[in-house]
Amino acid sequence: MSDFPLFHLAIPIKNIEQALEFYANGLGCPIGRANAQAIIFNFSGHQVVAHLTTGEIPPQKGIYPRHFGLVFPKESDWSALWQRVQEKGLAIYQSAKIRFPGELIEHSTFFLKDPFDNLLEFKYYRHPESIFGAQEITNIGDST
Repeated sequence: MSDFPLFHLAIPIKNIEQALEFYANGLGCPIGRANAQAIIFNFSGHQVVAHLTTGEIPPQKGIYPRHFGLVFPKESDWSALWQRVQEKGLAIYQSAKIRFPGELIEHSTFFLKDPFDNLLEFKYYRHPESIFGAQEITNIGDST
């Protein structure tokens, strides 16, 4: 257990096996506890709990307002995941690109879509101080 609080996120899924294929086999998330209704994934040290639902999971119309993911401290780790995503054939929602090139908030990013229309973003900031800093800059995400 770490000395800092862990982030917890619960997401809806429609099928346990598809969740295992995407999160465990695809992204490489270790599996925690599981039962017929839910499965816990270790999402880079944070807890993502996939809960089976029989209700509708409406597809999103874009990346805003809801998505989740990781910010990598090392570009090599971000690149390694991007390579794994391509090798595993995971559903890419937005391909890898650089946002705000040449600016303090420059970052590499890509989005995935899990089998249940949950969107995930993975980032690497060229200047780590802009992750929580750079308050003088008002750009956040894409302008759509």
